[in-house]
Amino acid sequence: MADDDRVAGAGAFDDYDRVAVVTGADSGIGRATAVRLAREGFDIGITYHSDEEGVARTAREVRDQGRRAAVRRHDLADPELGSQAVADLVEELGGVGVLVNNAGTGSDAHLLDTGYERWREVLAVDLDAPFLCARVAAAHMRDAGRGGRIVNVTSVHEEYPRVTAGPYCVAKGGLRMLTRVLALELGLYGITANAVAPGEIATPMTGQHEEEPRLDSRAGYPLARPGHAFEVAEAVAFLAGPGSSYVTGASLFVDGGLSLMGPQAAGALEDATWRAG
Repeated sequence: MADDDRVAGAGAFDDYDRVAVVTGADSGIGRATAVRLAREGFDIGITYHSDEEGVARTAREVRDQGRRAAVRRHDLADPELGSQAVADLVEELGGVGVLVNNAGTGSDAHLLDTGYERWREVLAVDLDAPFLCARVAAAHMRDAGRGGRIVNVTSVHEEYPRVTAGPYCVAKGGLRMLTRVLALELGLYGITANAVAPGEIATPMTGQHEEEPRLDSRAGYPLARPGHAFEVAEAVAFLAGPGSSYVTGASLFVDGGLSLMGPQAAGALEDATWRAG
């Protein structure tokens, strides 16, 4: 098939495998996304690092939706070995139409106090691993010839810096650009690549372990609360679905307006007097 024929028929790339691989789906955004996509009719490949109880719960909730669930453990600090889990899940489930690169780690030290080993660990998990996982999944999507979706979970810090989060911010900024290059290179095959950029979400990563977000608990946020994991999962589900077929290379911020304020400053506000103008 000629390249121009592929482009002319790009609207037909809507028959991708209803199999989604979600990395880091043992809790938080990953779990909510896995269950949400199962409700949309996807079989789910689940990766996790160490939370065996959490991943068992996710797999059970996927199966409760009447879908298949397959599970693999990985350690993305070794991204080449970790990305093999995606290949294993694709083989077990018989294909892949959606990859959600959700697994990640944070950082909590000033740059001058950050050793190179820790710097590399964060970049390995948050940037190198998504690249390698995307390469595995996209090759299957390309060869199947029916299109597909790659959704990378970044952060508001893909664009806005934060003190003590240097490696994390750098990795998420790199993941944004990786998403855009993937969009350019994979569009010919009907594969879209987009990012979802959450703000503060009530998950284990933010120390809230999936607590219900409290209203009026964040004075500096336009929507004065943290977000819920299911609110991010809804955005991922849109980008993973056929309805987003003409969206690629985009970053969808799911942050309650936090980026309008500047995340560093908004988190430091102790009252809402700014609303009065």
